[in-house]
Amino acid sequence: MTQPKPVEPGQPLDFWQDLRRTTQARIGLGRVGDALPTGEVLAQRAAHAAARDAVHLPLDTAALIDELTRRGYAKPVTVTVTSKATSRAEYLRRPDLGREPADLSGIEKASADIGFVLADGLSPFALATHGPDLLDALTAALAPTFTLAPSVIATQARVALGDHIADAMGVETVLVIIGERPGLSVADSLGIYLTHLPRPGRTDADRNCVSNIRPPGGLGYADAAKVVAGLVAGARALGRSGVELKDTSRTEIAPP
Repeated sequence: MTQPKPVEPGQPLDFWQDLRRTTQARIGLGRVGDALPTGEVLAQRAAHAAARDAVHLPLDTAALIDELTRRGYAKPVTVTVTSKATSRAEYLRRPDLGREPADLSGIEKASADIGFVLADGLSPFALATHGPDLLDALTAALAPTFTLAPSVIATQARVALGDHIADAMGVETVLVIIGERPGLSVADSLGIYLTHLPRPGRTDADRNCVSNIRPPGGLGYADAAKVVAGLVAGARALGRSGVELKDTSRTEIAPP
């Protein structure tokens, strides 16, 4: 009988290698005495620092507007809305303030089917990294069928801020593209929250979410746009979004 190859102190067992390819979770880290290997401790501290930076570094709205203008989206100049949270620290302590707009006077009626809100959320870094490319994919998927309003940038924003913005715009459906809460594995994940017939007072039960958009490690832009296009069509047919609206974009019909 062949004896298993001995494992050196601090080295993970061989079978962890294959499992590690299927997840970004920290598994099979190994041990050195009664502690983790120094490299793993340092890697976890670096991931924690990246997550903190993703939360606290402010969104460069001027750079985002310049990029949207370069791509032809910011016509007229993209409007920026700020929530009632007056600082990043207050935003993190008071989620309720992030759901209320400080001023909507710059919003004009769009008379469009769909409005986009590009929100910094809990990861402005994610919006800066993936927002323009995701907007490209969404526009390509939706523009042939629906009318699209100019994008609005929202800072110190929670998801529900999009309902106030969409109500002021007068769009039938709003897509809030927002930075998701960073973790120790991912700091640049975007989510899309879809609300049909948006208005202040809508709850999470009235929305649909497409999350973990961050190629190449997460959902790709085109795949996310395909799901959203299906949800938009379903919401218009159903007359509402939320818990009764299901994603059928990846449903395969079984052969008879």
